[in-house]
Amino acid sequence: MMSKIISFGKSDIGLRRPNNEDTFVVRPELGFAAVADGMGGPASGEVASRMFADTALEVFSTHSSRSEKELPELVENIFQLSNEKIFITAQDDPRNQGMGCTAEVLAFYSEGYVAGHVGDSRTYLLREGQLRQITKDHSIVQDQLDKGLIKPDNVRNHALKHVILRAVGVKEDLAVDIIRGKSRPGDIFLLCSDGLSDMLEDSTIREVLLLPLNLEEKADRLIGLAKAAGGNDNITVTLCEVLAS
Repeated sequence: MMSKIISFGKSDIGLRRPNNEDTFVVRPELGFAAVADGMGGPASGEVASRMFADTALEVFSTHSSRSEKELPELVENIFQLSNEKIFITAQDDPRNQGMGCTAEVLAFYSEGYVAGHVGDSRTYLLREGQLRQITKDHSIVQDQLDKGLIKPDNVRNHALKHVILRAVGVKEDLAVDIIRGKSRPGDIFLLCSDGLSDMLEDSTIREVLLLPLNLEEKADRLIGLAKAAGGNDNITVTLCEVLAS
């Protein structure tokens, strides 16, 4: 048994990139959503993010049992399997050297959720009007922020903003952040690539999620605002709303 959820996902190329290296998958009937933001050679980023999304779908399609105990392991498996597949593919073809992706997975069981996170894509939770980022960026800037070397105001325009410390498929070993929590009816989860979070302040994201719109309209509004702010990167938004647990 898992929470009853509705979800919607959308990806947009943005205004500056020649192709879209983001991939997402939303499967409310399987109780999960995933977002991956590819990086690497001209077409490699797309390949890496697609491999991640396909692996997530494969794992959740073949494992129907959903307990609080088993779910973290399934989420971890998605990252480890993807890491191995992408790493091997990159080794086999020099054109794919350095390819990988940042990624988010969110999965539900009867009373709660499990999120998996690597890189600087993000997962947010809107609960009772408050928006909270439940993942922490694996980036140099976040690291410097944690150490008190830079101030929060300097983050958005920092020169090293896009230097990430962890990605799927780049090294043989991968450390994955696994986040667990209880879910409540009315919760809205947002999984997004940095093409959204780089362009919009959290306060703007919160305002949109609070509007009396359906999930598709909220996703469209977020993407529209990110493009209006410059649309520097591909923009991917997936939203999951908990109806009942």
